[in-house]
Amino acid sequence: MAYHNTSRIGFGALACIGLAFICALILYAVGHPSQVPVLRKDVTVPAEGHQLPLPDNAPPTLKVAIGAMISPKDTEVYYTQLLQYLGKAAEMRVELVQRKTYAEINKLLASGDIDLAFICSGPYALSTEKRAFHLLSTPQVQGRHSYQSYLIVHQDSLVRSLEDLRGKSFAFTDPDSNTGTLVPRYWLQEAGLNPSDFFKETIFTYSHDNSIFAVSKGLVDGASVDSLIWDFYAHKQPDLTVKTRIIRKSEPYGIPPVVASHVMGDAQRSKLQRILLNMHENDQGKGILQALLIDRFVLPKDGWYSSIRSMQRALSSGQGAP
Repeated sequence: MAYHNTSRIGFGALACIGLAFICALILYAVGHPSQVPVLRKDVTVPAEGHQLPLPDNAPPTLKVAIGAMISPKDTEVYYTQLLQYLGKAAEMRVELVQRKTYAEINKLLASGDIDLAFICSGPYALSTEKRAFHLLSTPQVQGRHSYQSYLIVHQDSLVRSLEDLRGKSFAFTDPDSNTGTLVPRYWLQEAGLNPSDFFKETIFTYSHDNSIFAVSKGLVDGASVDSLIWDFYAHKQPDLTVKTRIIRKSEPYGIPPVVASHVMGDAQRSKLQRILLNMHENDQGKGILQALLIDRFVLPKDGWYSSIRSMQRALSSGQGAP
């Protein structure tokens, strides 16, 4: 679903010097290291191709991936306690695996190179690897198991609608993101529009907080972001969201789920599922969830993600889709 115009590709291949500078500035200003190993007592982020040596009596390792919904630095900060809790309860050593794109996480799940993953709804709903993973749980936030896409602009912008963004710059997140890419493309198709013709320039930021930052600093005119991420930062780091304004909200979609690799045994999968589903009943677990603004984990249903598949079918029909 990536755009192939050289002026509209994103971080790795932007021919436009201005947008290349914007992307570099986003990564620098937010302070997100990309490949630097960050080591914790119970959670590790190893460098590419590097495996930490383990003693013979070491507990089994649980490799957990976090989809790049937020940038690597904040992912490590906010998820460390949750993963430590999960590892302790499961009596396993947890290894945090991070990758730049959702597609890379899906590939690791399909190959069995990771055991557990917090993934975006889009990659779950649209994965062609139907047997690559099993639904384990999903967060419940403010009593709901759904979330939305927010179309945002700068607080001082004169833009009031999607149509007002014609001829302006726009930030998508990951090419496979539901709220960050699929939804705005679908909105445009409904209006008979094509992103490559409608926007002057587009980039991929590869995380929702980067997109929020880009809009708040005026680096792009608009972006489409995950409501959970925007609401989280509005509560935790309001300086990131205060200069943005929501001009459109999508219909609700199933919240991004936690999935287990198809190679994981039934007993282990059931154990991890129980730990997550009962986490809110433990004082420590409840505190960790509250810090993440999560009520509890609940059993998900595949049908919660059917509307995402419907959008993709509409885009794939060729009715104005890029």
